[in-house]
Amino acid sequence: MKLILIRHGESQWNLENRFTGWKDVSLTKTGIKEASFCGNQLMNNNIEIESIYSSILNRAIETTKIITGIIKFPNENIQYDWRLNERHYGSLEGLNKSETAKKYGEDQVKIWRRSFDIPPPPLEINDLRHPKNNKKFNNLSCELPIGESLKDVINRLLPFLENYFDFIKNSNGNHLIVAHSNSLRAIVKILEGLSDEKIVQ
Repeated sequence: MKLILIRHGESQWNLENRFTGWKDVSLTKTGIKEASFCGNQLMNNNIEIESIYSSILNRAIETTKIITGIIKFPNENIQYDWRLNERHYGSLEGLNKSETAKKYGEDQVKIWRRSFDIPPPPLEINDLRHPKNNKKFNNLSCELPIGESLKDVINRLLPFLENYFDFIKNSNGNHLIVAHSNSLRAIVKILEGLSDEKIVQ
């Protein structure tokens, strides 16, 4: 049994060097090619997929559907879970990373991006970027994040992973998760038992 973790292809805001977080953006032409490459790698290596889980953000969904089209996996069998979403970047969401580094200093931005338990500055409740303003998130039975550290991402992933690991333990097939840099970092930290210090690297 293989567990395969795939980060979504390049998105428009990746191309523009912006903090994306929970903002819904689409793949670029390069991102579409990257997703196709992943699907073809699965095909070329004869890796049959038993289950696919994706975050509910567009760039992951688009990547997933490109892959499923190539490997002929039924779209109706894709499972979606918000807990696989990218880390919420709070008030940094949408800002250009280079400009943010000039404003706050590279060291501070590196702390916000890579530290384990220091979240970025939170969004204000009346900020138009607040996730409550996105209908996609209105039915989530949780307090919507307004700025997360990697530790926060792990905490929200744990309920999903407990059920997921029980599910795949009872299967001999191969399983695929399509998600984001930080949700995948969180999963790798748990799987490999990495220390809080090691995951920063």
